[in-house]
Amino acid sequence: MELGQVIRKYRKEKNLTQEEMAGRLGVTAPAVNKWESGATCPDVTLLSPIARLLGITVDTLLCFREEPTEEELNELLKEACKRLEADPYEEAFQWARRVLEEYPDCGALLWQMGLLLDVWRMKKMPEDSEQYDEYFSSLYRRAMENGDESVRSGAADALFQFCRRKGQYEEAEKCLEYFSVRDAGRKLKKAQLHRDAGRREEAYRAYEELLFAEYQIVYQAMHGIYSMAMEERDMETTRWMADKLTELARCFDMGKYAEAAVGLEAAMLRQDADETLRAAKCMLEQAGRSYSFTESPLYAHMRFKTVTEDFFGKLRKELRQLFRTDESFQFLKGDRRWEELLGETGPER
Repeated sequence: MELGQVIRKYRKEKNLTQEEMAGRLGVTAPAVNKWESGATCPDVTLLSPIARLLGITVDTLLCFREEPTEEELNELLKEACKRLEADPYEEAFQWARRVLEEYPDCGALLWQMGLLLDVWRMKKMPEDSEQYDEYFSSLYRRAMENGDESVRSGAADALFQFCRRKGQYEEAEKCLEYFSVRDAGRKLKKAQLHRDAGRREEAYRAYEELLFAEYQIVYQAMHGIYSMAMEERDMETTRWMADKLTELARCFDMGKYAEAAVGLEAAMLRQDADETLRAAKCMLEQAGRSYSFTESPLYAHMRFKTVTEDFFGKLRKELRQLFRTDESFQFLKGDRRWEELLGETGPER
């Protein structure tokens, strides 16, 4: 960064206006503006007062180096690892600190070097490591504000784990703002926080909601592969994926209705009359249990809407209508067992 960019960055971090900074240094606001725009540079006698006002060293103030390339960044991290392995921790730490002062605005380096130092200080000096807490948390926070999306989320995750380890649950929860509400990792972190803070009911529910939501995602992804294999008439892959989808439904305790629904598609494609009949019969019999997952211990703390018997009756009726009209089932036309199945009435067995 150029000198003016360094001044502007740290002035804003201190929540100072150009006028306030000028007043404290005994210069005019336009002078500060010219420094930050790069039009002029401050007098050499002002460098130390500026650094003190901004809470940085003169070395940081005068750091004109551009951000390291990816290759340079990797080399710096490798060098840090070598020093942390071979040297006393404090020596390696001071070397890394000097490197970070050369690149004060490189979010990727702040985050990854901070994480590396943080892990090693717990390994090499677990009894006397709190003196570094404020420094590491400041590195993560700076990276969260200065990096691209991947750096911000990586630094936010590092700060989340740091705060969680320290029992600073409110601070840890603030880190979740850097993750999408749809992010499974965010939901998992939320559950972990509830558990750490002793909110066990909320933790159970958060874990269960995550399981339930991820089943839907995994099912859709696997079903996409399954459907493509069906379109390509790849019977081996279709059967294999059908088995996997059935196992998935069983693993997540979705009930026999969900398991049978997968097998029905594969059986229809193969025009396997026996398997199609078995799956269709199971679906009709289990229609009243299509929401049986609500009774599973896996989701014991979740709240589900109440489903009435009218809904299940409508579901059975729609299934029979589908079986009668969908062209995929026409290969069963004339099969006495199929006609009897479609003609069934009365209560669910």
